[in-house]
Amino acid sequence: MKQKTHSGAKKRFRAKPSGKIKRKKQGMRHILSPHSSKLKRHLGQLTYVESANMYQVKRYLVL
Repeated sequence: MKQKTHSGAKKRFRAKPSGKIKRKKQGMRHILSPHSSKLKRHLGQLTYVESANMYQVKRYLVL
């Protein structure tokens, strides 16, 4: 039987050709008024999944 990609993970992660996986940072949905402009600006940028979590994310994406 073929494995299926986790439908929530495919919306949140993108695999790059280098093997790294990009993700958005948390904390930009609501209650943003106490955050500084600098923090909000940096939270809007994409980042990579940490090596400690790569195994789980790759299983979700069936890579």
